[in-house]
Amino acid sequence: MAGEFVIAPHMRLHEWVAVEKGYFDDEGLVYALEDQLKSATNHIHDLGDRVGAYQTFEKGRTSDVSCACHWTVNVAAASGHGKLYGRLYSVSPCGIFVPADSDIKTPEDLANVPISVGYQSGSHYSTIQALEPFLKPEEINLSFSDGLLFRRMEHMIDGNIPAVSLFSGPYYFMQQLGFRKVVDTTFMMAAMVAEDSRMDDVEKYFAALKRAQCDIDLRQELYTHYYREEFPERFKDQIDTRLFGPGERLVFEEYSKEVFEESQKWIDERGIFENGLGERSFDEAVIL
Repeated sequence: MAGEFVIAPHMRLHEWVAVEKGYFDDEGLVYALEDQLKSATNHIHDLGDRVGAYQTFEKGRTSDVSCACHWTVNVAAASGHGKLYGRLYSVSPCGIFVPADSDIKTPEDLANVPISVGYQSGSHYSTIQALEPFLKPEEINLSFSDGLLFRRMEHMIDGNIPAVSLFSGPYYFMQQLGFRKVVDTTFMMAAMVAEDSRMDDVEKYFAALKRAQCDIDLRQELYTHYYREEFPERFKDQIDTRLFGPGERLVFEEYSKEVFEESQKWIDERGIFENGLGERSFDEAVIL
């Protein structure tokens, strides 16, 4: 439909709640939900080595607004792949999991152990950030070959990998199945707005999500069933979303210039982007 505002859900509850409660309609937003990652079929979640969230921005997402970890959105916006929406950010629970019978008991035990993460995705940066207090840089061994979120979860369940970083529904599913969280790696996310998006629609979208956040804060148990919408079919009869938590939480505070520049400095010091962090300044890359 011409003129639709295309939304890419990001394995969180907010968009589903906003649809259920009619908040997008209340705002007058003509919208469509488009699964950019096709998590239910794993079609895009098996991307291979060193292809992750940043590469999907680089290739070009077709939505008006989408989300990823703030580090990737930061660099993608600075590189001209959209603009970071700086009037809010979100925080997602995340953790490094191992099998229940693993000999890995502490973060120090993860020294030199391959940890499955998404390349230049939230799990990549947050695993480094979480383990630096415990391990030397050369002891942090990241594996990028196991795909994005749901594919990594499957590899852990099937016993193919020793450790994995997971967030959102898979984070709670690991706990349901009895996998052990070795360390918390909670991280910030940011929203990416397409260069040609209509800003009045962007504001309507986030106004609806703000209302949805209040609903989730008040009665999360009414909405955790929506995690099922994005799980691979293989697990839908097994997951018990009554055990799941609220997941990602929107924070309606500014993603400031200080945060933007400090994050770029952190990324640069660790050499995560070999080809640079983009030439756009904060004022050029961020919508405030």
